[in-house]
Amino acid sequence: MKRAHHDLKVWQESMSLVKMIYEISKKFPAEETYGLKSQIRRAAVSIPSNIAEGAARNGSKEFLQYLNISRGSLSEVETQTIIAKDLGYIKNPDQILEQIDKIFGLLGGLINSIRERT
Repeated sequence: MKRAHHDLKVWQESMSLVKMIYEISKKFPAEETYGLKSQIRRAAVSIPSNIAEGAARNGSKEFLQYLNISRGSLSEVETQTIIAKDLGYIKNPDQILEQIDKIFGLLGGLINSIRERT
């Protein structure tokens, strides 16, 4: 069954980011299984999850709250990506960071659009 959030470009792009994070984090060292690897995956999954949950809520105010939570999780993923790069776990994070920038823009646009309507 298709839900309303499935049509949101920001949700689609954040789902792509989750796949990218899972793929790249497969290569993290075993000692990071319960550390950075787990944390970056949870933060990435939180982004589309909060978009979906907010879209399913009853009002714009609640949706905005969940979009802001998604933006916070996106900032976590960005920080954790930079940490992984600095630790040598990710050689070239450019594709991930570009995806993060794209999602930041889409989230900002959606947040502004909802604020203007209310």
